[in-house]
Amino acid sequence: MTISGSRGNAVFRKEVAEVEWNDWKWQFRNRIRSLRQLAALQGCPVSDLASCEPVLRTYPVAITPYYLSLLDSTDEKDPLRRQCFPDPREVTFSLGGVPDPLDEERFMPLPGLIRRYSDRCLAMVTGTCALYCRHCNRKRLWLAEKSGTGWGKLKRMVDFVARTPSLREVIVSGGDPLMIPEPLLDRFLGALREIPHLEVLRIGSRVPVTMPMRITRQLCAMLKRHRPLWFNTQFNHAREITEESARACEMLLTAGIPVGNQSVLLKGVNDDYESMRDLLYGLERISVRPYYLFQCDPVRGTDHFRTEIRTGMEIMERLRRNVSGLCIPRYVLDCPGGYGKVPLQTYSLSLKKQGTKNIFLTMQDKWTKKYNKIYGPDFGIRERKRGVSIGRSDSKRREKNHVHSQ
Repeated sequence: MTISGSRGNAVFRKEVAEVEWNDWKWQFRNRIRSLRQLAALQGCPVSDLASCEPVLRTYPVAITPYYLSLLDSTDEKDPLRRQCFPDPREVTFSLGGVPDPLDEERFMPLPGLIRRYSDRCLAMVTGTCALYCRHCNRKRLWLAEKSGTGWGKLKRMVDFVARTPSLREVIVSGGDPLMIPEPLLDRFLGALREIPHLEVLRIGSRVPVTMPMRITRQLCAMLKRHRPLWFNTQFNHAREITEESARACEMLLTAGIPVGNQSVLLKGVNDDYESMRDLLYGLERISVRPYYLFQCDPVRGTDHFRTEIRTGMEIMERLRRNVSGLCIPRYVLDCPGGYGKVPLQTYSLSLKKQGTKNIFLTMQDKWTKKYNKIYGPDFGIRERKRGVSIGRSDSKRREKNHVHSQ
């Protein structure tokens, strides 16, 4: 199995005792949290990073030593660095992004519990993460990290689920739910599991990618007691698949917990065919199922990460022709207003009068019109009654090069 190795900051790891490096609590305590630390990593005076000061006042920085060891802190184009280093564009560049594009706050029957769908809800049990991803769709919550989580808040969530029989699934998220005390998480999952009509639990966590030491035998044994439980994480680049992250995923799988991956399409990180292919191949090698590829949400502070939807569609079409179907995620746009995750996929339609065209099926409604400008000119491409044509030339080229996925 080919596994990515350490890069520019590998020396940082050599200076730390192995027992400390493999201790997730040490990793958490020693996260990079300041401009002074970032400047030291890049070998420059703090004044050189003055443009990032306004960013950190709004969007704090947190980078684990482990994740730092995988990237080159001096290379601004490094795809891993782009995901965790503050960028002045987070506060200076805007295409109209908003703090809460999915309108989550409006769908909270009580603080921290989001119910956008009739059969499931999402419990934000903390605002803390091991690493703050600069593309996060909940950046608005970062400054609330110190508020903490107690049993009283979680108990109110349990009570709501218990008196709502239409709910069959709870997604435990945050922040990162694996950052709350393990006994508290165990108690919360156990209380949910006792609800007769609740069938499935799901955890969303990026620690297998950003701090894999957090996945311990003790944690896996605890999670196993609450099955059926599914685990979704977020690998965005093949270099994030390391021996440590593969081991963390394997421990979850061995405990009988399926692991899925929800990537985000990010400009300068994975917005080309080769990068996405290598990521998907790597996930298949470690038995992690590609689940979703999200179009980056129009979140304030992330506009510089968003690609055109056309770019994502072209990548997906090329993947469909050349990559095993087991590796293919669903490319989707998460929408507010009850529309859910809209597939962003090309389809071949044979029409006698209009010929064969590739059709991008999407909703044509007020929400689409509102966000058309945010996503850029290619979001609409060319409207039709139920979709958008991307042209006959694309269709002919695809038919010429078509290879069925196995």
